[in-house]
Amino acid sequence: MNTAIWWIRRDLRLSDNQALSAALDRAGSLVPVFILDPKLLASPYASQKRLAFLLDGLRMLDASLRQRGSALIVRQGDPLEELQILRDETGAESIFAEADVSPFARQRDDRVARHLPLHLTSGVTVYPPEMLHKADGAPYTVYTPFNRMWRSLPFPGSPLPAPERLPALPPLANRGVPAAPASPSENPFRAGEAEAQRRLAGFCDFAIQRYTDERNRMDLDSTSGLSPYLRFGMLSARQATWAARQAEVQSEDAASRRGAETWLNELIWREFYSAILYHFPYVRRTAFRPGLRRIPWRDDPASFAAWAEGRTGYPVVDAAMRQMNASGWMHNRARMIAASFLIKDLLIDWRWGERYFMQHLLDGDPAANNGGWQWTAGTGTDAAPYFRVFNPVLQGMKFDPQGAYVRRWAPELAAVPDKYIHEPWKIPLEVQRQLGCMIGKDYPTPITDHTTARQRALAAYQQGDARWPLSTN
Repeated sequence: MNTAIWWIRRDLRLSDNQALSAALDRAGSLVPVFILDPKLLASPYASQKRLAFLLDGLRMLDASLRQRGSALIVRQGDPLEELQILRDETGAESIFAEADVSPFARQRDDRVARHLPLHLTSGVTVYPPEMLHKADGAPYTVYTPFNRMWRSLPFPGSPLPAPERLPALPPLANRGVPAAPASPSENPFRAGEAEAQRRLAGFCDFAIQRYTDERNRMDLDSTSGLSPYLRFGMLSARQATWAARQAEVQSEDAASRRGAETWLNELIWREFYSAILYHFPYVRRTAFRPGLRRIPWRDDPASFAAWAEGRTGYPVVDAAMRQMNASGWMHNRARMIAASFLIKDLLIDWRWGERYFMQHLLDGDPAANNGGWQWTAGTGTDAAPYFRVFNPVLQGMKFDPQGAYVRRWAPELAAVPDKYIHEPWKIPLEVQRQLGCMIGKDYPTPITDHTTARQRALAAYQQGDARWPLSTN
């Protein structure tokens, strides 16, 4: 009986798993393994919150495997060495895994493939990044034509069901899933495939109808909440996009149809950023646009610390950072506001913020996180113009109109009236005393003046040579 190793990386699920399906098609015996790589665990981009979510997901996957007659093998060490050991222990003739797009993952897989029979399948994205290209073979660098091409391709089949039974494992040494670190108490996400499926169904039944109009509201629970599950493949990219397409077709009214289409566009943004990282791996180190690699950033650790800890004096920025620090998640609109403040108001290198987000986000994905930061910085592909600077006060007023989001994450402002909630420094001194919230004592004064900072940022970008060749796509 042929034996195959199913090398699990970012596909912690049994349903619609192309690597698992390929392994079962080719072999009669299956060894599911997850390898904790010390290089990834020690990376400056590693996150204890994300690791805890991953470990919880591995426990849930192990339980699902055991229900089907198998179990998860967990090893720790260099992937090539651990796979060689496992192959010797089991006599496995092949190894199956989902291809990934990051430079680290591709170098790791190339190294393994030189020594072992590694077979890579699709799955991290709906279509392999090399499949989407322009007529001349060049990769897309603008989202809109990429979106058109993505939508024009035949959809690669409906999602695969989870196997009902799996082959029993031979006796093998198993480290088991580590107990630490534990998930933060504020974590709103329960790990695992079952939770991902529950959230997907609930979102498509209800919130997707309001998604277009409410997805930017930080005070409402109106997003899919699926990004951590897509990050670790507890939900496949194909099933998520399949669900969006089905919701689009089956919508009973225009609002629902718009919601489904908007959500599908967001999922395609994820595919786009994965393709950008695949074709242009240097974006992890520097700006996509060469013309914006010489911006004179400020080396200001004190201001960076104030931003990171939620002490800027701008309530919506502070709420956003405190939400992420406590829970490992941040609303997408809040991410844009917080990123814009660091880059444009504080004139601090976007790479500092990119790294900090990766150190805290449950859904921290190298491609999407980098794409989002470069978009905000104006240094990326479909970048916001460098002169676009989010006003944190106006953003708060528009997307948290009654201040519920701010009050949730900056509780010292809980009693502040709505008209001052996004500009607490304007509260009259006597009112501050009555509220028991003295600005400068109980809550920080603003660390910078937005109007002045905006002008400083524009001058710095111009000094850094913001002239770049515009794409004709």
